[in-house]
Amino acid sequence: MEDKGLKKAASSLLHKSWKCSAQNHAHVKYLAAQRSTFGKIRYLNTSCALDTDKESENERSSKKAKTGIMLVNMGGPSTLDEVHDFLFRLFSDKDLIPLPAQSRLAPWIAKRRTPTIKEQYSKIGGGSPIRKWTEKQGHEMIKLLDEISPETAPHKCYIGFRYADPLTEDTLEEIEKDGLDRVVAFTQYPQYSCSTTGSSLNAIYRFYKNRNMESNVKWSVIDRWPTHPGLIEAFAGSIKNELEKFPETAQNEVVILFSAHSLPMSVVNRGDSYPAEVAASVHGVMEKLEWSNPYRVVWQSKVGPLPWLGPSTEEAIKGLCKNGQKYMLLVPIAFTSDHIETLYELDIEYMEETAQKAGVEMIRRAASLNDNPIFIKAMADIVKSHLESKAVCSTQLPLRCPMCVNITCNETKEFFRNQKIK
Repeated sequence: MEDKGLKKAASSLLHKSWKCSAQNHAHVKYLAAQRSTFGKIRYLNTSCALDTDKESENERSSKKAKTGIMLVNMGGPSTLDEVHDFLFRLFSDKDLIPLPAQSRLAPWIAKRRTPTIKEQYSKIGGGSPIRKWTEKQGHEMIKLLDEISPETAPHKCYIGFRYADPLTEDTLEEIEKDGLDRVVAFTQYPQYSCSTTGSSLNAIYRFYKNRNMESNVKWSVIDRWPTHPGLIEAFAGSIKNELEKFPETAQNEVVILFSAHSLPMSVVNRGDSYPAEVAASVHGVMEKLEWSNPYRVVWQSKVGPLPWLGPSTEEAIKGLCKNGQKYMLLVPIAFTSDHIETLYELDIEYMEETAQKAGVEMIRRAASLNDNPIFIKAMADIVKSHLESKAVCSTQLPLRCPMCVNITCNETKEFFRNQKIK
């Protein structure tokens, strides 16, 4: 059996070296250094615990947490040995990538793509840093929350990934063992999609549906935050910092390319809100920048031969250069930390390969949010406001997509809508 679309997608991700311009070369060296920044951070169970601030961490953990905050995301393999299982789980998820005969195709695709994806991870330090960044973000967020929201403290952060450790289901078991009464599922996808946040929420619902024991946990969910002022400010600041590194005479000519993870058009046509929410984030950032530069929204990470949102980031770079644009700035508008889509796809595949071949004079990438203090404060503010509101979810979450036929999706929405928050 041969999937030509997947073969083409996989082959397009192979690394090809090239000599970049002096300006680009310095930027590439800087980005490469960032790929191994967090080697000293240690994993502790499924909570956001670090090797830093041990004394305060011990003091905090000695008190029973009053409120749990579960950061949900896709996750990524921390080592090369985890790549296959990550891919198998990813391609087995019907919410993310619906496939015909999924139970048979998923293991075949995972096995077939593992060598290529391992090669990519080997070029960014041997694994994804997403868990390390999420732990760092959660740790700093909790410290702020304990200060600004003492009435809901002590807080404890958990991490629930869909396709890599710590898996959502394992984290839910830990939450139940900890005996918490109040937990917030806080999506780390600022823009909602049934394929991403929706998949994580479905996993939470299925866990409790299949559980034989009663639970005392009262759940609520922060399901989207595409225009939060702190998020907008953090992105705008990152863009401003990077624009200053272009030649002064060219700074206003730089085309800002807001690159977001693409979606199959079948999902979009179902009525998914993701494209509109990405556009809302972009509008907010450009408004903050006072519309200083030309810009476009582009889409990355397509898999397979079926139609996805376009234009692709790769084709946009080629097309703009062909039309005379020589200065470009990539902005990972839908990601809250570095991982393979930023460190390999944007930094290596597009900046080192595509842009060089196309003849781009200078291309850079805005720094990811990671541990940006403005972003960390935004996370804490979002949770504080949510807790104060007593809401179980946004006004948008209960609304099903117009063409939705997923029964689990509807049941999940009912599960969260029926939570009783005092």
